[in-house]
Amino acid sequence: MKTIKRIKIYFCLALALSFFAVSCTDMLDQKPQGIVSDDDLNSPDKVEQMINAAYSFCGQNHFNKQFGMPYEEGTVRGGEAYKGGSGTNDNADRHFWETFTYMEPTGSKAESLDNNWWVHYVAVGRVHDALRRAQQLTDAEYPLKNQRIAELRFLRGHIYMYMKQCFKYFPYIDENTPTDEYDKVSNDVFSNQELWDKLIDDMRFAVANLPDQQDEVGRPTKFAAKSYLAKTLLFAAYEQDESHNVININKEKLTEVASLCKDVIDNSGKMLFTDFAENFLWEYENGRESIWAIQYTANNDNSPVGRNNAWLIYPVNEEYGCCGFLQPSVDMMNRFKTVDGVPDFDNFNKGETLDNKEAFVKLSMDPRLMHTACVPEMPWKYDPEFIMKTGWVRTPEVYGFSMSQKLIVLPTCPCFRKTNPFMGSGLNWDVLRLDEVMLWRAEALIQLGGQDNLNESLQLINKIRERAATSTDRLVFADGKPTGNFDVKPYEPGKNCPAWDQTFALKALRWERHLEFSTEGKWFFDLVRWGIAAEFMSEYFNVEKERRTHLRDAQFKKNRDEYFPIPQVQISYVKGLYKQNTGW
Repeated sequence: MKTIKRIKIYFCLALALSFFAVSCTDMLDQKPQGIVSDDDLNSPDKVEQMINAAYSFCGQNHFNKQFGMPYEEGTVRGGEAYKGGSGTNDNADRHFWETFTYMEPTGSKAESLDNNWWVHYVAVGRVHDALRRAQQLTDAEYPLKNQRIAELRFLRGHIYMYMKQCFKYFPYIDENTPTDEYDKVSNDVFSNQELWDKLIDDMRFAVANLPDQQDEVGRPTKFAAKSYLAKTLLFAAYEQDESHNVININKEKLTEVASLCKDVIDNSGKMLFTDFAENFLWEYENGRESIWAIQYTANNDNSPVGRNNAWLIYPVNEEYGCCGFLQPSVDMMNRFKTVDGVPDFDNFNKGETLDNKEAFVKLSMDPRLMHTACVPEMPWKYDPEFIMKTGWVRTPEVYGFSMSQKLIVLPTCPCFRKTNPFMGSGLNWDVLRLDEVMLWRAEALIQLGGQDNLNESLQLINKIRERAATSTDRLVFADGKPTGNFDVKPYEPGKNCPAWDQTFALKALRWERHLEFSTEGKWFFDLVRWGIAAEFMSEYFNVEKERRTHLRDAQFKKNRDEYFPIPQVQISYVKGLYKQNTGW
């Protein structure tokens, strides 16, 4: 059970009117009861509540206005998983996200884009409201002033990171922008790099003003800010032209990324879990590997059902009930095949597919697949007695029989909730983990080059692989036999892999990110920053459309599909002020 104190995620201002009046005139003259004036919100305690409200919205979880893990934007669009659900017409706009071909900035095909654009600006609005009020208080009135401002700027950077990854260009509004001027700020005021600089500035401020530790989980620490600064610099280092081509890799930024990551690895006190599974179990959340997480709850926060996560991706069985989205692709599952303990780089997608029980127990594989996906007749989420059945899958004739597991909890977990008609849980979303910081440093070192850097990158990647190799204790049948033919080893240049030069090291690094973070909403954004999205997705569609007919018309258009279009509703709202993204 959780005993750690967490930030409360509810915030409410009651509004009421009194109707105990004897005449219309008296009623109009009456001061409404329960109204909170603007000035009443400028005290330190109210500002604290406003800040909590900003945190709260970062876990906003309506399925059509998602603010949690961007698994559809970063996983489904990257070929790691199919949309799933009851067919291509179920949340049909996501089908267009997955296949790209019929994606449009207008009408129903852009409805979710408009919702996502809107909900992130609602979140930014909460941040700015709290930020303006905090800035008006003196240090004597509000001793936590600079720290709380740093937290808010950290949250703003996190919110705008989504906008940057998904839309590239967006209107940059800060706390100094008058509310009546919001619709006069265009999305082309700043260049691509200047927008990155805005996010970088927020994270630099957070690094300078946050403490090494926080008493309340959910609040970012200095090391969380350093990690997020490293992420922002890493994305910004891959400089793009207006058509989204990578035209330069900024070595100065990469040098800072490597330095920041080393500081976090060496000094944050964080360490890898010995078992990869513990990153995805409620009992271990906010644990030794988590650097910063969005806090979800079951119903222990004074609300009816809590702040639940991952509504739509549970199986359609008696224990759960809805809704069968996010089904791992055959391509992604095949990438876990191994030869001599390392990925089968050249032949992973040939021959027998790694998407069924027989293949799991026969083919050599990386055990991280079993932490990520499940197929019929295999144990579900580490419970040897709870066996997945074919009937759990909603439309196997469209999307096959695989189901994702990372974001799901067992129905026996105290954190699980049925919130009719959907499912949810109190399992956190780890935005920043140590394993990713380690791979960011490895990537920066590889791109910087030099033998010492390459040698250290090999050590970092091998630490991730060594942890994967030991993450098998929970992967067993009821009789104790392993659920897969597990074989993962460190890279040994000249033995089980070629020489560890820059070309092969980068290939191995990219593959490792794919294995470590599959279905966590990161992959497509990686492809775009590396400048290889068109190449990767075209190869994926060429093979995968022969396996899944819903992909038969799928096609990625280079210099367009790297980013979403700006929703036409938003362009119309500002009377054409926004510039549409390239290719749209």
